[in-house]
Amino acid sequence: MPDRKIRRYALLLLAVAIALGVWGEVSRVLARSALGKETAESAIPTVITVTAERSALGEELVLPGAVQAFVEAPIYARTSGYIRSWNTDIGTAVSKGQLLAEIETPEVDQQLSQARADLATARANEALSNSTNIRWQALLSTESVSKQDAEEKSGDSAAKKAAADSAAANVARLHELESFKRVVAPFTGVITARNTDIGALINAGQSAGSELFRIADTHKLRVYVRVPETFAAVTRPGLEAELRFAEQPNRPFAAKTVRTSNALDPILRTLQVELELDNAKGEIFPGAYAEVHFKLPISTETLRLPANTVLFRAAGLQVATLDGEQRVKLKSIVQGRDFGNTIEVLSGLEPNDTVVLNPPDSIANGVQVRIAAPTAAPAKDTGKT
Repeated sequence: MPDRKIRRYALLLLAVAIALGVWGEVSRVLARSALGKETAESAIPTVITVTAERSALGEELVLPGAVQAFVEAPIYARTSGYIRSWNTDIGTAVSKGQLLAEIETPEVDQQLSQARADLATARANEALSNSTNIRWQALLSTESVSKQDAEEKSGDSAAKKAAADSAAANVARLHELESFKRVVAPFTGVITARNTDIGALINAGQSAGSELFRIADTHKLRVYVRVPETFAAVTRPGLEAELRFAEQPNRPFAAKTVRTSNALDPILRTLQVELELDNAKGEIFPGAYAEVHFKLPISTETLRLPANTVLFRAAGLQVATLDGEQRVKLKSIVQGRDFGNTIEVLSGLEPNDTVVLNPPDSIANGVQVRIAAPTAAPAKDTGKT
C-alpha cells in the first residue's frame, strides 16, 4: 500500500514537471514570436507627411527699397560774384520762379557797361561807314570814283555792321549773366540743402558738390528696388506693392510699379524696378529705407513643397511619395523658384500627392512606412484663469 502511494505521488510529480516544462517551452515560443513581431513593427519607419498643393494666394516678395524725390536738382550759380542775400533755408516750400538768393556781381556790371559803350561805338562806326558807302555808290553811278574804291567802302560798311552785331551779342551775353544774379527755383518743391551764406564768393562753373541750394519735389516719391532674376519675368508695370517704413511700422503705404529697366544687371543679376508713391501730405521723406512687399500673381501651373522634402540623389532631385498601401514611391522633380522655406515644383509631381517630410537618406522604393498621428493643436489662451 505505501508503495502504491509513492508511485502515485511520483507519477503526479512527473505530470506536473512535464506540464511545467511544456508551459515554459510554449511561453518561450510565444515570447519569441511577440518579440519578432514587435521588432518587425518597430522596423517600419514612422514618417510625417505633407500634401503637394497649389497655393490659393500669390507669392509675397519682400525686398529693400530706396526712396527718392520725384524730381531733385542742385542749384548752381551761373555768374561770378558775392552772395548779397538769401531768402530761403532748408525745409522751405518754394514755388517755381521764386527768388532763392541774389548775387552781387561788380565785375559783370562793369563788363556790361563797357560792352554797352563798345556797342555804341560800333553802331556809330556802322552808321558812318554806311552813309559813306551810300555816297560812294552814288558817285560810282556817275563814274566819279573808281569801282575799286566803291567796293572798299562797301566792304568797310559790311565789316562795321558785323562788328556792331558782335558788340550787340556781347551785350546780350552779359545781360543774361546779369539776370543770373537772381537765383530762382526751377520748379515747385522744398529746399533740402543750403550751402552758402551772405558774403560767400561765387565762381561760375564750380564743381559738383558746391551747389548753392538743393531743391526736391516731394509730392510724389520714386522707390527703386532691385528684383532678383528669379522674379524678374513676373515684375511688370502695374504690379501692386505695399511699402513699410521703420518710423511708421503699423501703417502700410500703397504703391504701384511704373517701369522697369527691361534688362538685368550683368553683375548683380537683378532687375531695377521703379515704383511711385503718392506723398501729397509729406509723410515720407526722400532718402528713407523702405521694405517693399510685392504681391506676385498666382501661379496655376506649379506646385509648392517644403524645402525639407527634397532628396538629393545621383538621379537628380527626388521626393518620397506614398501610395495607398503606405509604401514609398520615389519621384524625380524639376525645381523652379526657391522661396527659402518652400520650393516651386515645375513637373514630376501631381496635385494632392502625399510627400514624406524630412525623409531619411536610406529611404527607397517599396519601403513600408507608418504615418505619424497628427499632433493635437495647443489650446488657445483665452485669458481666463
